[in-house]
Amino acid sequence: MPEPVRSPFELGPKGLSLRISLAPGSGANRIDGVADGADGPVLKIRVTAAPEKGKANKALIKLLAKETGIASGCFEVVSGATSRKKRLIIDQGDKDLLSQLVEWSKTLSSGT
Repeated sequence: MPEPVRSPFELGPKGLSLRISLAPGSGANRIDGVADGADGPVLKIRVTAAPEKGKANKALIKLLAKETGIASGCFEVVSGATSRKKRLIIDQGDKDLLSQLVEWSKTLSSGT
């Protein structure tokens, strides 16, 4: 049997969600890859912005928009706004976008 796909992305009724593990105040803005988190696979991301007044969340969304080609206005932090563990929703996400993001995430270096 094929190995199940490890993916931080999930299609739900409100759009496409993604689980993030964010490291604010890092030396660079970068996506480290997919890693195992307590609640399943997460996308490990570092941003240079400090975790104050939403700066790290804005930097996170800007980086995701740049790397995925999805407009930054499509991303919304729905949980974990003040936490390192976050869940974001991409509005208007569908099965095609889910497939594209899963394939994109496979090109990232492993964050494990």
